[in-house]
Amino acid sequence: MDARRILVIEDDEDILTVLKDQLELDGFEVAGAGTGQEGLKRVWEWHPDLLILDLNLPDLDGIKICRNIRKSSNLPIIMLTARESLSDKVRGLECGADDYIVKPFEYLELAARIRACLRRHTSAYTLREDKYDYGILKILPKKRQVLRFGEPVRLTKREFDLLELLVSYMGDVLSRDFISSQLWPKEEVYSWSRAIDVHIRRLRQKIEPDPENPRFIHTHTGVGYRFEGDNGD
Repeated sequence: MDARRILVIEDDEDILTVLKDQLELDGFEVAGAGTGQEGLKRVWEWHPDLLILDLNLPDLDGIKICRNIRKSSNLPIIMLTARESLSDKVRGLECGADDYIVKPFEYLELAARIRACLRRHTSAYTLREDKYDYGILKILPKKRQVLRFGEPVRLTKREFDLLELLVSYMGDVLSRDFISSQLWPKEEVYSWSRAIDVHIRRLRQKIEPDPENPRFIHTHTGVGYRFEGDNGD
């Protein structure tokens, strides 16, 4: 089996060198880029399996790069940055990043998050039917595609995995802890349980006809979330 490809966009040469060396020791094929423009070119030409993206770059910031990629790709993205405020983390997630880790960091933690992202990229929660039709919303699991009013909806890898999990337990209320334990590795459950709310909000904005009055993804205050199919138009 070919080695998984990881692209690191990082302008700090020391960090880039250390990451490249450690990732290669872990069996990955690694490429690096020191600017956003160079990094975007490598994304489209080299087709990595995962991107580690610095938020602060000399030409394009990580938010703009992430948004650019999300226009046409579900490439797993881990944001790497010295910014640790909650607002910065939320911005990173809302622009389409799958994960967020703050400098300085331990490589073992980053490696665990990389493995988790790559596992989620081949989700274990595969829906059995070829098509799920809920009127205005259609889910095509094998194509990993969602249609809303007949138009394709561009979901991130994490958003689709979350939707797939909710649909696979249709009618059941899933707690944040349960969702975390299924989609995140165990060591991340506490730190990421609140981030689920962010992903749910983003998902509703994309699939619900009225996100403020959800038809499909329902909140159970203090408990979690429930998906209900609706065959109405």
